[in-house]
Amino acid sequence: MGRICRTLISLAILFTLSPWVASAAESLKPVRTDKPPVIDGKLDDPIWQTAAPLRGFKTYAPDYGKEMSEQTEAYVAYDSENLYFAFRCYDREPDKIKAAITSRDNNRVDDWICINLDTFNDQQALYAFYVNPLGIQGDSRFAGGNEDMSVDVVWYSAGRIDESGYAIEMQVPLKSIRYSDREPVEMAVVFERRISRRSEQGTYPPLSPERGMAFLTQMMPMEFRGLTHYTLLEILPAVTYSQRYKSDQGNLVIDERKGDGSLTAKYGITSDLIVDGTYNPDFSQVEADAGQVDVNLRYDLFFPEKRPFFLEGRENFTIAATGGTELDPIQSIVHTRTIVNPLTGVKLTGQVGKGHTVASIYAIDELPPDESTLFGPYAHFLIFRYKRALQEDSYVGGVYTGREMKGHFNRIGGLDAMYRLTESSTLEFDGLLSLTKEGTASSQVGGHTLGLRYLYSTRDVDYGLNFKSVSENFAAEAGYITRTGVLYLSGLVQRKFYPPSDFLRRIQLELFSGQLQDRFTKLWETSNYVTLSNLFPGSLSLKVKYSYSTEIFLGNRFETGGFQISGGGLFTKQFYLSLSYWTGRAIYYSADPYQGRSDLAASSLIYQPSDQLSCELSFVYSDFLRDADGQRIYDYPIGRVKLTYQLNKYLFFRGITEYNKFKRQLLTDFLASFTYVPGTVVHFGYGSLYQRIKWENGSYVDNDRFLETQRGLFFKMSYLWRM
Repeated sequence: MGRICRTLISLAILFTLSPWVASAAESLKPVRTDKPPVIDGKLDDPIWQTAAPLRGFKTYAPDYGKEMSEQTEAYVAYDSENLYFAFRCYDREPDKIKAAITSRDNNRVDDWICINLDTFNDQQALYAFYVNPLGIQGDSRFAGGNEDMSVDVVWYSAGRIDESGYAIEMQVPLKSIRYSDREPVEMAVVFERRISRRSEQGTYPPLSPERGMAFLTQMMPMEFRGLTHYTLLEILPAVTYSQRYKSDQGNLVIDERKGDGSLTAKYGITSDLIVDGTYNPDFSQVEADAGQVDVNLRYDLFFPEKRPFFLEGRENFTIAATGGTELDPIQSIVHTRTIVNPLTGVKLTGQVGKGHTVASIYAIDELPPDESTLFGPYAHFLIFRYKRALQEDSYVGGVYTGREMKGHFNRIGGLDAMYRLTESSTLEFDGLLSLTKEGTASSQVGGHTLGLRYLYSTRDVDYGLNFKSVSENFAAEAGYITRTGVLYLSGLVQRKFYPPSDFLRRIQLELFSGQLQDRFTKLWETSNYVTLSNLFPGSLSLKVKYSYSTEIFLGNRFETGGFQISGGGLFTKQFYLSLSYWTGRAIYYSADPYQGRSDLAASSLIYQPSDQLSCELSFVYSDFLRDADGQRIYDYPIGRVKLTYQLNKYLFFRGITEYNKFKRQLLTDFLASFTYVPGTVVHFGYGSLYQRIKWENGSYVDNDRFLETQRGLFFKMSYLWRM
């Protein structure tokens, strides 16, 4: 333990002594206006006649540095309170432009443009603002090599398709983003465009083939003068009402009627440092998670965070050298869905001085009855993250997480860093220590994890090396970990080829090998695969994968390799299809495990007969056959139909039907949703659960007909008040 502590301290000193370096590229100076443009997608405002167009978009997909098949012009302007962007996207076949009137963050299969905006010009994180040709928005935050699509920012957009292509206008209020509390304000940008039917994406400024997809190191600086530095105040009151029914002796009876109110507030200490607070928050999900196969699992299923309070600054909790491969058991040190039923919470996110980022959460979580009898009524979560920007997108950081209950705690502290070695390569490190007090026991148990990752990425080839050591007693109750007591080393090489063909756009050959030791048994397991991927027009892809692997479970080594084929994409403007099928060796996880074979299949078909109507059919299937006698232990199919009618960009109606044959359950769900801006919403939902059972002679027995066993009604209304 002492050796690990000394290693962490040495690396912290090394990285902290490295200077913080901002971009030295020549700055773009956007046009300032006193007459803001009307956001209607027409580009007829005087400011767009004054602003100089930015041209010269070059592709990065399927290949780098090629002229895009269609011309693009981008414009930037601003006033003291807003940033404005406009695009003229030419297209010689406007009838083939892919666009739909759909819900927010559901436009990624369309044609789109994107503003990648580094609001601090420190190459550490960026906002991404996506807009399709009809003005439908999507947004995200990118940091630490991960893009988080769950972020929702208040901004405005409009788009129009015409005979020469399409035009887009955007307005980003300064109140909606975090930026430097200095004068002048420096930001950086990369403009991006996607043409879906040609599997083509390009940027301005063009991305370097040697730097690959390292967006943060290739952005164009911008300088703004006279921006307002807000003392932001947002208040978000919300009211909810729910009514639930359950089956009692075959009849539905009232189980719960509940009306509630909540209050969330946001205060900007400066334009780059924000405090969020919430009391009695409504963290209910508007729509149920899609069904997943939940039988024969070695570890719990992962469900992404969707609750608004936890989303701002969430990208800062990504830890370097984690989740790099499928062998890495440390998927996340901070996974806020472990805070199940918060009573109250406070967050602090933003920058304190140039290059210093902080993010912290304190929340009180109400425990369920089975835990509260042992540990008291509440669990207290305290999470703190610090990052120090270094040269380019390099950084060094620290993290602390704590889950405290009566007579029990779990605490984690440590360091991580990412350092750019060359324009094509990075080195990542993490070292974390855990301390856990197990229930009423007086002793405390310590654990550790240490990780290293080297990545090299260019146009033609990618390399990756990963090392991870996780002790047997490491625990992270505020995170998501699949396994402890492992030591592994893995390597990957990916070679990319670009045939001179309009049909076959890119070929990728990938080789991977990983060796892992199970520290509990000292036995080794292996994971090896070869993958061949092809990219076609229309974003169509096809991947074939063969793997040979083994896994240690309860002291025994089992085979887990197999064959996989997957693919799909946009076949026409109306049809999108994805398919995946895997077959191979598998383990039946139980107290007495055994070898077998398994098939896994998943498919999704989206049919869009009009700009406003969408029908999605999805299917998931899993089975297991025991080797010893060929018996089929289970087969588990789930079918799901989702029908959505988007009346306009604000209002949609959605119906879902899902059948789980394994559980003999039918789920129905209806949602009417109005969202003016994120926060100002009205939702109405109604759902039922049916099971193939009946009440007979004092108990439930199997039946061929469905019985409604649960019913729920849900209403939510909230309003974002901002000053």
